[in-house]
Amino acid sequence: MPTLQIEHEVPNYEGWKKAFDSNPINRKQSGVKKYRIYKPLNDAKLVIVELDFDNMDDLDKALGALQNLWSKVQGTVMTNPKTKILEIIESKEI
Repeated sequence: MPTLQIEHEVPNYEGWKKAFDSNPINRKQSGVKKYRIYKPLNDAKLVIVELDFDNMDDLDKALGALQNLWSKVQGTVMTNPKTKILEIIESKEI
């Protein structure tokens, strides 16, 4: 299961969250199976999002849609998006 990790700065978390919750790329239709949102405890201006997909084709399409969206909101809702594509190698609850 590939995961798209997105990290970007936000001028205002509440404004960013409102935009995220409006679901501008229709996450379900884009193939997102689950997402997680993180905020570092020592940096209120940073948000990290992880989107899980069943396959790389869906991830690639969603990433393209996100890049298109980011080009329109860069500097207002968020800035400097950075992405990584991750694969879980091991996970164990202890």
